[in-house]
Amino acid sequence: MEQPPSGSRTKKSLILPIVGVVVAIAATTTMDATGLFMFSAFALLPLMFLFWYLDHLRSASIGFKWGRWRDYFLAILYPIVAIGFVAFIAAMAGAMNFSTTNWTKALLNLVLLSISTFLVAIITEEGFFRGWLWGSLHKRGINPERIVIWTSIAFTLWHISAATIAPDFKPPLVQVPIFLVNAAVIGAAWGLMRAISGSILVSSASHGLWNGIVYVFFGFGTKAGALGITNTLVFGPEVGILGLIINALLAIALWRFWKRVRNERII
Repeated sequence: MEQPPSGSRTKKSLILPIVGVVVAIAATTTMDATGLFMFSAFALLPLMFLFWYLDHLRSASIGFKWGRWRDYFLAILYPIVAIGFVAFIAAMAGAMNFSTTNWTKALLNLVLLSISTFLVAIITEEGFFRGWLWGSLHKRGINPERIVIWTSIAFTLWHISAATIAPDFKPPLVQVPIFLVNAAVIGAAWGLMRAISGSILVSSASHGLWNGIVYVFFGFGTKAGALGITNTLVFGPEVGILGLIINALLAIALWRFWKRVRNERII
């Protein structure tokens, strides 16, 4: 990763990224509260370009560049391992029900949702949080570890309205805290992929596959997915306790891998 510019740092220099996050949360919350949840992520598109322009950042600083093939392998491996472990344990516990599953339709939906999320995430969630916000914090001399943390926190705050207001998604109240903590953990994992590869295309690929697998096979909101799992409090990759534990363990592994890679580059 390129070195941040030298010079003094003041709290005032963080005004633009703070304002950007607040405006993004306000815009999305307004759309979620007015029945536009399915389109609320697109509020990030014009904001990403606006704050990118105001920050005078290069496209490489935003993360608009190709990663290495091994970076995409890591991006694809993460959701497969995390969700795969949850599915395996759910199967061993007898929590699945395939009585109404249409596998052809499920697989088609998986492909369509993964690809569409990948393309949309580049110019919305990934483009804003791990693109512009990441580059903006880096420009202000924030160290990479803190950038991963702060972008993940902002990503989580942005999801509060989806978990509490949007009727199409919001999970049962008891699962809301789990979902929000999980959003921070998963956001950190995608942030680490962004840090390792320097590319939001890589994190978007992981984001796309994650959404495709989770929402098709585990369900969306209170609706069960193709696996027929109803006890998502335990077996939900996003809104379940088991998913949170597995995601946290994988995020820690990614963090250690990133630190090792950085140390090797320094040596």
